[in-house]
Amino acid sequence: MHGRNWTVLLAAIIVASVAVTAALAASSHSTTGKTYYFIPKDTLNPYEVIADHGGKLAAASLGDKQVVSSGTEDTAAAQQPAIQAAIQAHADGIVIAGNDPQAVCPALKQAQAQGAKIVAFDSDVSCRQLFINQADTETIGRSQMQLLAKLMHYKGQFAILSAASTATNQNAWISYMKLELKKPVYKNMKLVKIYYGNDNPAQSRQATVSMLQAYPNLKGIESPTTVGISSAAQYLSTSKYKKKVALTGLGLPSQMKKYVHDGTVSAFALWNPEDLGYLAGYAVSALANGKITGKVGETFTAGKLGKYKIIKGPDGRPQVILGPPYTFTIKNVDKFKF
Repeated sequence: MHGRNWTVLLAAIIVASVAVTAALAASSHSTTGKTYYFIPKDTLNPYEVIADHGGKLAAASLGDKQVVSSGTEDTAAAQQPAIQAAIQAHADGIVIAGNDPQAVCPALKQAQAQGAKIVAFDSDVSCRQLFINQADTETIGRSQMQLLAKLMHYKGQFAILSAASTATNQNAWISYMKLELKKPVYKNMKLVKIYYGNDNPAQSRQATVSMLQAYPNLKGIESPTTVGISSAAQYLSTSKYKKKVALTGLGLPSQMKKYVHDGTVSAFALWNPEDLGYLAGYAVSALANGKITGKVGETFTAGKLGKYKIIKGPDGRPQVILGPPYTFTIKNVDKFKF
């Protein structure tokens, strides 16, 4: 064969190869390369930052893109611009930790009508397709009361330091705390008041000061929020109340270990927030790619975390539970890096 003919044949092979590669890329693009908006309660909360990082890890492993966007306050209004940005960007999915179960729904429904899949995590909303629950809601609420009671020796006044008054997860946990409190074993304990620090360090610290001033005989503080418990611990650690007022709740080991070692806090609980975000990332991908529809009984695989099943939540809607909460003490707190 002449050299010219070889050149023509080689060029034809190259063109064909490029065409095949392009076709393969086009077909793979249908299941990868999607964009998901993660909308945390706020962008300053260390817990939320860790959870969003988990979502980033999931997106990276799936070949997808994550965009984190929210406000700096725990309000539904602060989350609205992020939802609108997701709509404008034609995001394939939204993963949101709701600051209000209802107020964010008109915008989320608009995104859903456009084709976006809606997943709630950490704090539920009323208009999602699936909720990624960090742990069984009732288990969290009741176990928190059980832990506080043990630290208080089952007697005395205590207060709750919550996040926002509209936070779905906080209110659900507190409702189960109250139910647990009705048991005879807690007859000598009294909940005096619920304070709200709005997941703001300064406001949470001030709420701690206020409750101790209002109730001088206070024996315990329960704070089911990482910002609340760390802010309360910071104040107690340098106050006359240190080792006199029992403090527990849901905290990050990285923030709480120094207060465990100095005796301000004996025990607290949580789960791995990075795993929560990671699981949410795989869940929204499974929805967007048609692997699941969000119906109870369906299963999907979440990378390194393994297989998960969609179950019916207490409200009758579909949810996935990450796993049980874990209790941290001086014996184990240094082993955890989140």
